[in-house]
Amino acid sequence: MFKKTLIAITLVGSSFCAFGADVPITGNVESKCIVQTDTLGVYGNPTPSVLSTDNVDGGMTPIVRFDVIQASFYKARITYPNAFSSSPALSDVPTWTGSVAVGQVSDTNMSAYSSALVTYDNVTEVDLTVAGSTWFEITSRVDYGYTTALPAGTYRAILSAECIAL
Repeated sequence: MFKKTLIAITLVGSSFCAFGADVPITGNVESKCIVQTDTLGVYGNPTPSVLSTDNVDGGMTPIVRFDVIQASFYKARITYPNAFSSSPALSDVPTWTGSVAVGQVSDTNMSAYSSALVTYDNVTEVDLTVAGSTWFEITSRVDYGYTTALPAGTYRAILSAECIAL
């Protein structure tokens, strides 16, 4: 009898322990780094075989602004184009070049970004170590060849600017 009571108590006790609840916890994180397009890029066509965003070539240099609210937690990653997103049919492969430069800054300490730029392939990165706004100027140039003219039409390319959490 004592054994049956002990087994019953054990079974009842273990059934109470088997019940539980999973309680979800949710949190939303908003970036403390915001990327804005300040100036849209436009290709100029200084010669039949070249497209360029340089103002001297009749283009317009795209400018992207990074607004950093919390310093030293983000890096800027800017990728200039290395292909057209749309264009007339091309019979040859164009040569792409570009660059990223620090333009205006809201804090003089950000001038150090110019010497801290890390560039590989068509990508430029820099750690955003100062809170405030930085304007990056991105150039893009397409050369279709010395004696080959680009076909008439509309050419589009896309640059990428993103704020990466460290």
